[in-house]
Amino acid sequence: MDQELKLTIILESPPPGIDFGLQKGSGAKYEVVQIQRSQKGDLRFEFEVRVGEGKEGEPNFLGPFVQGPTGGRFVYIGIGTFAGQKDTLWSRRLKVPLSGISWNDIKKAKSFETHVQGTAKDGSPTCATVKPFAGWKIKA
Repeated sequence: MDQELKLTIILESPPPGIDFGLQKGSGAKYEVVQIQRSQKGDLRFEFEVRVGEGKEGEPNFLGPFVQGPTGGRFVYIGIGTFAGQKDTLWSRRLKVPLSGISWNDIKKAKSFETHVQGTAKDGSPTCATVKPFAGWKIKA
């Protein structure tokens, strides 16, 4: 039986003046929700996923925010034009892995949080797969 989990992504100090949003759906049929324009400070994205048991007994994340194959699931954050912003040079997406949440963790809590750096070394918005990924922590 599937369980519901609440997930929070904290995007730390992204460059100012850029729109960021959470991708809901996939393929040509998706929308971007929770669109926020970065200023100073962090951005917060909160959403729910379902988790069921995968073929090997591992947690398998499901729902409209979940992307990717079983065993390699992730969430997209759209940046610039991918978040609907028209007056920007940025067209990127950030892949936040859903790895590292175990059944032991799920037994302890139903809410998890991760922190992701919002600015790359060159000062642009962080994009592609988050590396290194600090993982998900039980939200207090």
